[in-house]
Amino acid sequence: VQLQASGGGLVQAGGSLRLSCEASGRTFSYYAMGWFRQAPGKEREFVAGISRYGSSTTYADSVKGRFTISRDNAKNTVYLQMNSLKPEDTAVYYCAAGAVLTDRAKSYDYWGQGTLVTVSS
Repeated sequence: VQLQASGGGLVQAGGSLRLSCEASGRTFSYYAMGWFRQAPGKEREFVAGISRYGSSTTYADSVKGRFTISRDNAKNTVYLQMNSLKPEDTAVYYCAAGAVLTDRAKSYDYWGQGTLVTVSS
């Protein structure tokens, strides 16, 4: 499956962005989906994940209550709504597809190219 992330940009602290990740190539609903991020000089970290049909979601503690992951299987797209953004949310955000919902990057088989989110203070 091929993944194409979009929606990144520059936003002021306290603002909002919505990231999208469109999948193609294989049946989207076969896959749990995750969002990860990597800030400069830091390791890639889990942000949020959603099960194949959206019945289960999980979030990193750092984004709970601010970010919401959702998916539309008819559109082959997963979303990450990011509210109350903070400068420490600045990173390249990656979407990923895998067999199971997990926060472990190694469990995801397919990755998008990343989209840059910059939050200014």
